[in-house]
Amino acid sequence: MTNWERALHSALYAIEQGYAVFPLGIKKRPAIKSPHEQGHNCKGQCGQPGHGVHDATTVPAYARRLFDLAPRATGYGIACGGRMVGLDIDRKNGVDGCATLRQLATTHGFDIPRTMTICTPSGGFHLWLSIPGGVTVPNSAGRLGPGIDIRGTGGYLVGPGSIGRAGDYGLHPRLGQVEVQPVPEELLKLMLPPVVVRPARRYEPTGDKAEAALSGLVRVVQQAAQGTRNDRLFWAAAKAWAHVEDGHMAPADVERVLVDAAVSAGLAEAEARRTIASARRAGAVA
Repeated sequence: MTNWERALHSALYAIEQGYAVFPLGIKKRPAIKSPHEQGHNCKGQCGQPGHGVHDATTVPAYARRLFDLAPRATGYGIACGGRMVGLDIDRKNGVDGCATLRQLATTHGFDIPRTMTICTPSGGFHLWLSIPGGVTVPNSAGRLGPGIDIRGTGGYLVGPGSIGRAGDYGLHPRLGQVEVQPVPEELLKLMLPPVVVRPARRYEPTGDKAEAALSGLVRVVQQAAQGTRNDRLFWAAAKAWAHVEDGHMAPADVERVLVDAAVSAGLAEAEARRTIASARRAGAVA
């Protein structure tokens, strides 16, 4: 089995477990070249592959297509955010992230879960943790302390079965494949930045049928209950993109008003854009 075949096989297995994946190269970076010039701000809205973590998919057929476009892929990324966040714990250059995490546990009174743990080639670990529905954890470096980075919405972890320049990524030999455990409440509080509430932008239909339809989809997103916001946004975006394909709505209008609606409902802007882009890609594959 080649490294590419191993990576694809492992990525498809991760999809079976419910994770969104995309191909990585030997340097742990996205393996598909961007279709845009440097400095672009597209996060997959164009519908083309080449947007890194924003290409991540749970559709096996689309994952195979991505890997076909990345013949030099030796690994895969697992998108974080939504159901899971990751702790990237380094132990190198005199910094011990494990010691930092143990100190946090002692200081704040929580137990470190025996959760899915991936060993990295440098001697560190990736800890996978589940989060409550409707909670958005941002990426950050050093928020928790030296040697710990948080991989949240818009971030990714290198999946087990991947090969990087420094070596293999694999399951912890003593734990093996175990259930992903919930993040302790006190640790979650440390991961989250202060809450900033952005007022909803009022969207008024003009009387046109397409405008009225988009206004209805906006209400679906704004009125979504906690824990259903991403699902409702995905559904609304899929309906809106179908109207775009029919020529009844403008892509820029769809994205703008749905992002505003999602943010007003409590989702992070980056997560909302990713969900809207995923709905567009899913419609293209269907």
